[in-house]
Amino acid sequence: MFPPISLKLLLCAAILALAGCITAPPHNANNLCDTFTEKDGWLGDSRHAYRKWGIPVHVQMAIMHQESRFVADAEPARPWLLGVIPWFRSSSAYGYAQAKNETWEHYLKQTGRWSADREDFADAADFIGWYCAVSHNQLGIAVTDTKNLYLAYHEGHGGYQRKSHLQKPWLLKVADKVAKRGQLFQKQLNECTLE
Repeated sequence: MFPPISLKLLLCAAILALAGCITAPPHNANNLCDTFTEKDGWLGDSRHAYRKWGIPVHVQMAIMHQESRFVADAEPARPWLLGVIPWFRSSSAYGYAQAKNETWEHYLKQTGRWSADREDFADAADFIGWYCAVSHNQLGIAVTDTKNLYLAYHEGHGGYQRKSHLQKPWLLKVADKVAKRGQLFQKQLNECTLE
C-alpha cells in the first residue's frame, strides 16, 4: 500500500504522462522539409495517404496547416458569455484535420477505419486524402487544385456545389492563402532531400 503522498505523486505522474501523449506541433510549421525531418513518420503517413487517395502531399499538408497549424488537439476557440462564463464552441471541429463530428463519423463508416483518431497524424492525413478524393470524384476538382479542394473542404460538398464560398470574400482570401502555401510546400519538397 502506498503512503498518501506517494499516491498523489503517482497520480500526478500519470496525468503528466498522458498529457505528453499529444504530439507538440513542429517548430517550423512553415517549412515542410523541417517539419518532416522533425516529425518522424509524418512523411511516410502523408505518402501513404497520397498512394491511397491520390491527393499530393503538399495539398494535404497545406490544408492541415490552415486548419490546425499541425496541433493535434486543435479546436475552435470557446466564446465567453459576459466575459466570465465559458460557452459552447461554434463547431465540433477537432484535431489535426479539424474534422467535424458528423463528417468524421461518415469517414469512419465509408472507410471502415473505426479505430481512427482525430489526434493521430496518420489518421488526419488519411481523412484529408479521403475527403479531397471525394471532392475530386464528385465535384470534378483536380487533385492538384489546392484552392478549390480547400473550399470544398471548408464548405462541404453541398456548399461547394451551391457556390456558398462566393458569398464569403474572407474565405476566398483564405483559400488563396492555402493555395500559395501549397505551392510553397511543393517547392520545398522539390528542393529538400527526404527519405
